Amino acid sequence: MPESSAPLPSLPLRKKAWLWASAAVSAACLLTACQTPPGGGVSSPSTPTVSKAYRRDAAQHLYDRNADRIYKGMLPPMLYAIGVLQVQLDSQGRIRNLHWMRKPSHAPEVVAEIERTVRAAAPFPATGSRSTVTYTDTWLWDRSGRFQLDTLSEGQLGQ
Repeated sequence: MPESSAPLPSLPLRKKAWLWASAAVSAACLLTACQTPPGGGVSSPSTPTVSKAYRRDAAQHLYDRNADRIYKGMLPPMLYAIGVLQVQLDSQGRIRNLHWMRKPSHAPEVVAEIERTVRAAAPFPATGSRSTVTYTDTWLWDRSGRFQLDTLSEGQLGQ
């Protein structure tokens, strides 16, 4: 094939177009992967909605069972511990699993007390789902041993 003596000014443009196209395809694949349940199965469209809506019911249930331990008003700027706990419940509100997403490892007594508090509050309200529901809440723990859940928190001073 004979070589052309004319330069190829569009070569950098072609590379740019190729890079942009690759980025677009990668982004589309990532978005699709985020929406597809593991294993490629079909998920119930109500599952995320149920767990999101259920979080408020679960938080209120915990508040009702621990009224004397709820920190009233805005929390102080420095909290003793903050933990993020996932609770998996069956359709009857029985605890199936507790999973720490962020464990306050500097305060093992708080970890144990939160787990005890959640277990003592069982059964939770029925989930309204035929399958398990997993909800996540953040525990905001004061040095006094009182707490708020982020879902029902009254806020924090100095913020």
